[in-house]
Amino acid sequence: MGLSVFKSYQNLVSATALSAALITPAATMAGEVSLKSADGTVNLVGEFVSFTDNNYVIRTALGELRIAASRVSCEGADCPTFGTADADINIAGSDTIGLGVMPLLLSGYGANLNADATQTGTGTDGQFITELVGDEGFGDPLGSYLVTSTGSSDAFRTLLDRSAQVGMASRRITPDEARALRADGAGNMVSIDSEHIIAVDSLVVITHPDNPVKTVTMEQLRGIYSGAISNWSELGGEDAVITLVDRPADSGTRAVFMNGVYGDQVPAPLSDTIVVPGNNEMAAQINADETAIGFVGYAFQRGASALTLVNDCGITMTPDAFSARTQEYALQRLLYLYTRDDTADTATMDFIHYAESEAADEVIAKAGFIDLGIDRRAQTLDGGRARALLDPSADAYEGGFMREMLSQMVDYDRLSTTFRFRTGSQNLDERGILNLERLTDYLETQPEGTKIMFVGFTDDVGAFDSNRTLSQSRAEQVRAELQNIAGDRLAGIEMETAGYGEISPSACNNSENERQINRRVEVWIEAANG
Repeated sequence: MGLSVFKSYQNLVSATALSAALITPAATMAGEVSLKSADGTVNLVGEFVSFTDNNYVIRTALGELRIAASRVSCEGADCPTFGTADADINIAGSDTIGLGVMPLLLSGYGANLNADATQTGTGTDGQFITELVGDEGFGDPLGSYLVTSTGSSDAFRTLLDRSAQVGMASRRITPDEARALRADGAGNMVSIDSEHIIAVDSLVVITHPDNPVKTVTMEQLRGIYSGAISNWSELGGEDAVITLVDRPADSGTRAVFMNGVYGDQVPAPLSDTIVVPGNNEMAAQINADETAIGFVGYAFQRGASALTLVNDCGITMTPDAFSARTQEYALQRLLYLYTRDDTADTATMDFIHYAESEAADEVIAKAGFIDLGIDRRAQTLDGGRARALLDPSADAYEGGFMREMLSQMVDYDRLSTTFRFRTGSQNLDERGILNLERLTDYLETQPEGTKIMFVGFTDDVGAFDSNRTLSQSRAEQVRAELQNIAGDRLAGIEMETAGYGEISPSACNNSENERQINRRVEVWIEAANG
């Protein structure tokens, strides 16, 4: 580790207000300790000198070094002893959110309140506390927030035992977890009052940067994690045994990955699989082993090689922001904060509302995640969708609708806002209301006379004409719901609808997850040259 890295740690945010309450003073010039970061970038051994201003001071061959306690844990008999940190609001659960989003999200919340945000490590790995003081630090305390980063399952365990007011989850709550909380008086955990979407994350399959394999199919990925494919040569790479790296069984990240790859037919883990506790450890393991393969959230690649995926229908999937926001990348997930109806107070909900708002988009993006903002992308004649619509082997009847869609499509850009529906239903999924509110804000900034089109699609279950009728009905419903929410705010926007049923799928129709992706209403906006 170079000296420049050490200096960067010296300059990290530290605090004095909490340190006195958290630490029992230790003798200066004590014995040897090890300072380690969760991501493996810091691993120092030296003689413990002191704990000052939330920094460990150790003596090494390079001299005395100061390392922020918020970035490392201390191991050894002579490490300082910390007490229990008390906070006004406890936030617990997914390390993807706790380590990847929360530090910047809480700092951004402080800035939104014109408050000074001081973040301090507690001495427990994956845990920190943020204190907000108004008037840029010269006013009254506004609250303290203790973040404990472990796994998504702990989000619901701590909500159930009431040790946390906010649960962080990188997967949706399961029916069993929701029922247990409802039985405890927490209310409906999948209502908009309790389930809060803050970001989108693509799971990236990663290998060592020197591994020549850069693309895998979903079929090959299933073979790798089931043991049917065990050597890189089977994928066009070197003759070397594949080292599998996985997450614990209760990991939310693992649940999303395995569901995206296998659906409900997840195989048992192989006996020689390496299991690591978090995203940072996964990236460190992959970067240290040229034969390894694993998966991380988009923000945690840390220089590893991200593989391009090809689904079972031959559609290439890239984990970019647009495909994540449209939910058309197979290995993507929503990031959630959960609250109980019966215990959520004003301070907790004020933070939740900030985390859901456009004001938080910038800090979520800065953290490396994908915010819920709206992208705009041209629909060109040389794109994959246009080429598929020109398929000469298509049925003559369906081909007529494909050509009709193509003639309309070229005059419109597509917005990333996409509405989805449950099987055979015209009810929007849990993200629909949030999408309507975001879309209203976006369209309100467009020039008067702007034309948009709501374009409906379905999966391939059922008759072609029935699906086309259903897709048209869903498009009309979304338009009506947007007009109802927006009122006269969008009086200057021209809105039309169209329905194309099962043509132009965004995913295969082989599983319920894939069919869910195809049951959608897209939003098209007139192109600048339209």
